[in-house]
Amino acid sequence: MKRIIPCLDVKNGRVVKGVKFQGLSDVASPVELAGLYSASGADELVFYDIFASIDGRQIFADILKQVTQCITVPLTVGGGINTLKDIERLMQLGADKFSINTGALKNPELISRAGQEFGSERVVLAVDVKRLDKTYHVFTKGGSEDTGLDAIEWIKRGEGSGAGELVINSIDADGVKEGFDLPLLEAISSAVSIPIVASGGAGCIDDFVKLFKKVPKTDAGLAASVFHFGEVKIPDLKRELQNNGIDVTL
Repeated sequence: MKRIIPCLDVKNGRVVKGVKFQGLSDVASPVELAGLYSASGADELVFYDIFASIDGRQIFADILKQVTQCITVPLTVGGGINTLKDIERLMQLGADKFSINTGALKNPELISRAGQEFGSERVVLAVDVKRLDKTYHVFTKGGSEDTGLDAIEWIKRGEGSGAGELVINSIDADGVKEGFDLPLLEAISSAVSIPIVASGGAGCIDDFVKLFKKVPKTDAGLAASVFHFGEVKIPDLKRELQNNGIDVTL
């Protein structure tokens, strides 16, 4: 069963969206959007406090709590997660899964420790990836800094450490609306066996159809602006996926 996941990138309490991680513009209230998506058939939601790690602070608890109170679907939360106490705090606020990105790069043991403490099915390793020549590199700090790490090797290491799911953010495709980064996703799907959530590039319903048909090991499609601006309606998307023989929950 394939999943459709809207993503709420939050800055200063508001949902924002940019292109290739740059030029962020205001969209809407995360609470309003979360309630709308939950009611319209989203399978899950992702809430990223995108500047928490850069600013060196914790996620805004009050906004997150409001979001969890207005939805009935699972919620993955990311941003500023560096310790087990950070994760415990998010779970107390209502998060079902937690997305670790910068925190895992700084301390790779956080993945295994989180899996042992809370269950690997709740540990989501998020990776911001950009193509450089013929290789894929892991980037950090909002896509501005190259870590020098080979993305495929880092992802394999994350799976080996106990991550239960991957969110693959293609910086090259982010906000461009020309389709998901299929070559990147194919490379990752052949390297790991845990669920893969594809993020970056969705511009229309057909992009989701191509994603699941051409990279069938992908478990979910994550998108932001096409949902935020009404270019793709979740019920319409799911009907078209079903018409193309792709199993979804209606």
